[in-house]
Parts: sequence; structure tokens; C-alpha cells
Amino acid sequence: MRRATHTTCAYCGVGCGVRATVTGERTVRIEGDPEHPANRGRLCSKGTHLGETVGLEGRLLHPMIGARRASWDKALDLVARRFRETIAEHGPDSVAFYVSGQLLTEDYYVANKLMKGFIGSANIDTNSRLCMSSAVAGHMRAFGEDVVSGSYADLDAADLIVLVGSNTAWCHPVLYQRIMAARTERGTKLVVIDPRRTETAEEADLHLPLRPGSDVALFNGLLAHCRAEGLADAGELDTPDGFWEALGEGHDLWTTAQTCDLPPADLQRFYQLFVAHPRTVTLFSQGINQSIRGTDQVNAILNLHLATGRIGRPGAAPFSITGQPNAMGGREVGGLASTLAAHRGFGEQDIADVGRFWAAERMATKPGLKAVDLFRAVGEGRIKALWIMATNPAVSMPDAGRVREALAACPFVVVSDVIAETDTSVHAHVRLPAAAWGEKDGTVTNSERTISRQRAFLPLPGEAKPDWWIVTQVARRMGFRTAFTYDRPAEIWREHARLTAFRNNGTRMLDLRAKAAIGNHDYDAMAPFQWSARPFADGRYPTSTGHARLVAVTQRPLEAPLRDWPMTLNTGRYRDQWHTMTRTGLSPKLARHREEPLVEIHPEDAVTLGLDDGGLARLTTPQGESVFRVAHHSGQRRGELFTPIHWTDRQSSGGRTGLLARDLADPHSGQPGFKLCPARITPVAVDWRGFLIVHGDAPSPDCLWATRVTVPGGALFELAGRGGSTELDRALPKGERIEAIDPARGTRRIAILREGRLAAILFVTRTGELPGRDWLIAQLGRPQGLQVLAGRAPGAQVDRGPVVCACFDVGLHTIVAAIRDQQLVDVAAIGAAIGAGTNCGSCRPALARILTEMPKEAAHGR
Repeated sequence: MRRATHTTCAYCGVGCGVRATVTGERTVRIEGDPEHPANRGRLCSKGTHLGETVGLEGRLLHPMIGARRASWDKALDLVARRFRETIAEHGPDSVAFYVSGQLLTEDYYVANKLMKGFIGSANIDTNSRLCMSSAVAGHMRAFGEDVVSGSYADLDAADLIVLVGSNTAWCHPVLYQRIMAARTERGTKLVVIDPRRTETAEEADLHLPLRPGSDVALFNGLLAHCRAEGLADAGELDTPDGFWEALGEGHDLWTTAQTCDLPPADLQRFYQLFVAHPRTVTLFSQGINQSIRGTDQVNAILNLHLATGRIGRPGAAPFSITGQPNAMGGREVGGLASTLAAHRGFGEQDIADVGRFWAAERMATKPGLKAVDLFRAVGEGRIKALWIMATNPAVSMPDAGRVREALAACPFVVVSDVIAETDTSVHAHVRLPAAAWGEKDGTVTNSERTISRQRAFLPLPGEAKPDWWIVTQVARRMGFRTAFTYDRPAEIWREHARLTAFRNNGTRMLDLRAKAAIGNHDYDAMAPFQWSARPFADGRYPTSTGHARLVAVTQRPLEAPLRDWPMTLNTGRYRDQWHTMTRTGLSPKLARHREEPLVEIHPEDAVTLGLDDGGLARLTTPQGESVFRVAHHSGQRRGELFTPIHWTDRQSSGGRTGLLARDLADPHSGQPGFKLCPARITPVAVDWRGFLIVHGDAPSPDCLWATRVTVPGGALFELAGRGGSTELDRALPKGERIEAIDPARGTRRIAILREGRLAAILFVTRTGELPGRDWLIAQLGRPQGLQVLAGRAPGAQVDRGPVVCACFDVGLHTIVAAIRDQQLVDVAAIGAAIGAGTNCGSCRPALARILTEMPKEAAHGR
């Protein structure tokens, strides 16, 4: 029997432990690791289905120069030579690295060392800039160091949990289940602050759907209330002159309620809950960070916790929850352009210390370009050589159309990635095949400062190599061999740990000296450990005075709707997808919860604007436009829209949220504001609708709307367009063709058989209904005849409906039938009967809503 490999999940910042057991050449059984402190054996739907993403579909397996395969030596020599020549002619600031929270700490460390210590520029930034850099800036302003003050155990001990700008049920489901367990076991109160009524808000004691961008007013108002109640004490805090006087003006309950567009009674209830529960955790995420005022919003939260003493104690903390598996590790080694390694900044002493430790030949002496400015510099021609590692900025960056133009114009672009073709890699002059999850070896740090090992359990395919190895080889070829002698990640880890301890007499909390001398065997066997078990418990902070700092922040005037842009666009994640879907897009089970990119709009706005539920709409901003499928959602505020961030040109002709967001950034953190963008939306008329299902893979049909969905054995394309549909025939594979045409309804049904087995099937209609997809998908590769054109098997068929529980592939109609037939009365009973909601739990709010919305007579079978 094969032994399981203990590793760490590839997705969010919760950092769940995974047990991976190889079952075949490229197959693996995935289980939660019950011994890992982050998840105690639980996994979300994405983690549960990691085994569906370890195949070699779409992988980049060999170095490529242009469109031609090259040897590693030739590709590495070219990269080193072009960077070296560019630096010699234009200086070190003419080159840049753009890296990723998908890198392991060891990868990050080597890339950061090369750029900042030997090339001599700080032009290395990370896609984590887009996720949590406002939290970093806020921590440094208040604490003197980027230290997340909370731990997951605080969620177990808190009496009140406040979730701000975090759809935790979808984006961090394992933590959400921990919160739900605390509610069941301890009666913990839950407040959700979010403009949208999300699944997370469904089970809250109080939901505050505040006006987007009014968070500073909300938390300043709460702090003013706490001071009036005698709960705020700034005696041990460094407080700027006039702080409390400014807070006393314009922050009464009524003014704050008006600014935030909240009922005063709901705001007062929130104030009362906070006052009554000193053990409060405020957990915040992208809704706070991804704003052009994100740092001030973070500091408004930190001010509240510092002034009321809700920090450094069990169950009391402001808690930034990160989005990527190693965003924290990147912060520790200086992956951001604004920091040096080991939580050091660009002060004179820090520059000297890091330079001495590295024996740096050309030490960077000032911060580099942050992500938005970095790509702007590429477009302006100031950066002439760019290396992108493990990320897809042509999709994820704001104003992505301009980013694409910049990449196309850059004289030399290198992309290290696991995927052969992405929206970014099409602009690369050199593509380098990197190791993927399951093939990597190193460490990651999660949101609560727990460092875990990520271990390889699959061999490197083709000529793929770890990122640290690739960077090391380029560094040696650039002439820095003696500083980059690493042969294994353990050597990089030891150097990183030593640097955190170097000339650190307690002035910095990040100190890994206890792990700095471990041998290779101990590194391989290293168990998860947390640095700084309870930050600030002693009341000391890494500032010059030893005190935390209150930071004066004020609510900026909010933009009124504009005549030409009357709507406000908000963006975010879906439950079962991740970033730009290069991994989750491979999983058939993860694809079914939200098959297409939707624009969510309040039903009353939709009626006013003529937008049908399930129809198509064009969403336009000053930056760009894209088409989305319309979804009416009563949880949206009037005048506001929501779209997901995941879809790319590889998966859809529309749904391109990155084209829409402004490239305005927070002045302190450089984090772009994805959450508050002026927009307009108009209906898109179509002449026909349809779908194409193919065995294996196929190019996307060329039409107005074509969205690819991974299904077992192949791909489903949801289609819509104008004019005739005969152009779709070009997307059909070769084979025996059978078809049925109904001119009255404008219906065409075409099946392609190969050796009698179904290779593809196309359904198109102008006025009629389309059959369900599930039965047809199940027929791929099976013997078929003319009967397949009926779109369903003979006799009555059970339609499971839209997928609600991705972990166990349970559909809405199955759930409704079980409730009705078995007289199920709560979520636990549904789980016991059909399994839904018993794994990650992210669908439990949806199950509760189904129970609530079902008529009592139907639920009891009458």
C-alpha cells in the first residue's frame, strides 16, 4: 500500500494540510490532513478535487524560444544575456520581475535576492500586491512591522466575529466552518459587513450592507461610540495630535448611518454587540484591501482594536485573511517592491545589513515599482526586460487591455509557468516550464503565520524545473555564481532563516533562528509551526517607542453616480474557482457550480434596464467592455453590479472583468481598487442559443458568446449569437454526421460519431427550449445512434438541476426531492440523507436558503 505524502493545499491563505496518495501515473487520492493545525482534516471543494488537476492537460513541458522548442541551456543563456545587456545599456531599473503568491518561499527568496542584491533594483513585485498589500501597509503604520495579529484559535475563543469585505463561506470555507462551529458550541455572535448579501451573510446575526467605500466612516463611528462609552484607552498608544478631537466631529450614529447608507437601528445594534463582547475578532479581506483607500480602511479597523484593547488576547484580534497559499511567505522574504527581505524596509541600516548578509554586489537602495506602476513603465518603454513567474497579469491586473498592449510592446518578456498558453504567455519571447503543485518542494506560510512544508509526490514531467532552480541558473549565467550555489531548497530555507535572525535583537518579530541550522533530513520532515504564537500579548510593538500607533484616517467623499456611468461595479471570487482558472478550470466537478461568468444585478434594476435573467448584457467602463450572462440577485444593492474575476480568453469570449477595472491605486500600498468602478450595462440581443459538447478538447466556436466548461471526458461550450449559426459547424470534429432540423423553431441538432461512438453534439435553437446537458455529457465516447438527437434517454429522466454541493456533486432538484420525500427539516438532516454540506460546508448557507424558500406543504410532501 502506498504511503500518503503530507503536503499543503495549493489554493487560499488558510494553508490546509493535505494527504496525497498516488494511485497511478498521474492520479492521486486527496484527503484532508487531520494532524494539520490549520484545517484538522477539513478541505473545501477546491482542495477536495485537487486530484482532478494534476494531469498534463495544457502543460508547458519544454523551454520555448518564440514558437520553437529549445534546450534549457539555450533558453537560460538567452534570458541571462538579454537581462545582462539591458542592464548594461539602460541601467538596473530597466528590468523587472513580476512574481506570485503561488511561488514557494524558497522560490521567492532567490528571485528577490537576485533582483535586489545583485541586479541592484527593487523592481520585483508580486500579484499579492493586488490582494493584501493594503493590509501590509496598515500593519506597518500601526505596529511597525507587517505582523498579522490573529490566529485561527482566536475564532474558537471569540464571543463576537465581525467579517468585513469577506465572503468567507465561499473564499475561505474551512475557516467559515470553524466560525459556524463556534456559533454552535459557544453561541458566538456573527456580524457580516458587505454591500452584497452573500452566502456568508445568510447565517449572520446581523448583516450591514453598507455603501461601498464607506468603511472608514463605519469604524470611525464605532470608535467614537466606544470612546463615549468609556471603552477607548490610548494610554499605551502613540496618538497623533488632534486624533480624538477629529473623531468627535461628524461620527455620531445618525451621520455615520447616513454616510454608510444603513438603517440607524442596525448600526446601533452593531455598536451594542461590539461594546458587549470584548473578545472580538474582526476578520477582513479583499473588500477592505482592494480599494484606493484600502490602507486607511485597514487602519480604521486597527485603530478600533488597539484603542479598545481587543488585541493580543485570546479571542481578540484584527485579522487580515490572505487570498493566496504563500502571500505571507512572499511578504517574509521581501517579495514586494516596497520591502527588503526578513521584514526589513529601505532604511539605511536595513540596506546595509541585508547587503552585508548577502555580500551583495549591487544592493537596491530604494523601493521599486509597484504592480500598477510597473506595468505602466513597461508600456512607456522604461522597463525593457520583464520576467513573469507563476501569474497571469494579462487577466488579473486592472485595465488589463493596457497591460496586454504593454506586454506586446516590451522588447523582451520571459514567462515561467506550468501552462503552455495563457493570456500572458502569448506575449512571451521565452517560456520556461515550471514545476506545478504536487511536483514542488519547499515551504509556505499561511494567514496565521504557520509555516508548512509543501512536498512533491509526483515526478517532474517533461523538462519542467522548480522555480528556485530556474532563477538560480539565470543568476549564475549573469555572473553571480558564488551567491547562488543552491542545490536544494533546504539550503535556501536555512539562508532565509539565518537572515531573519541576522542583527535581530528583538526589534523584528519575524525570527526563525530556531530553524536556521536544521539538516536536510529535519527540513524534509519539518512539521507545521507558527512563528510568534500570540503577537503583542506583552503589549510591546516593533516601533521606535515600543508602542502601537493610532493613525488618523478620515472618510473621503464618495463618488456620486455619473450620468454616463450610473452603476457601480464590484468584483470578486466564485466559490469553486481560483484566480484565472488555469488549475480549477481542469476540474469537471468544480466547473458546474457557476458554469459561466455572470453579472449579478438587483431584479428591480434589471427590469428598469431591460435585462432578462439568463440573458446577455454588455458591461462597459471607461477602461473597456465585456459581455456577461445576466443573473438577477436580490442580494445586490440597487445601482450596483458584481462580476467574477476568473474568466480569460482561454475560457470565454466574454466575462473579462480585468478589462473593466480602473488602474487607480491606494497611495500608501499601491494596491489597485477593484471594488468601486463606475459602469453602465445594456442588454445584448441574440438570434439563437445553443451548446456544443465535444469528446476530448476542441477550439472554441467563433460567435458572440462562447464559454468553455470542463466536463468528464471533454468540454461543453455554452453558445449564443446573431445571424446564422452555420458557422458553428466549423467547430465540429470530423466523423459520421447525423442531424435533425426544425425550420419552424430554428432548431438544429447535429451529432458526430466516430466508429459509432459520440464525438460531439451540437444543439442550436432560435425559439425553442434546449435539453439538459448532463445526459448528453454522459454519452461522450459511448456507442450512439439517431436517438441521441432527442437529447435525453427514453422514458422519464431525473434532472438533478444546477450543482449546489460540488464536493459530492449534488444538484438542486436532488436536494428539493430529498427534502420533500424524506421530510428533512434542517441542514444537518440534508447532510445525513444525501451528503450535501458535510465536507467543506460552503454550500450550507445555500441549503438553508432552499429550506427557507420551499413552501411548507412541499417540504412535507403535501
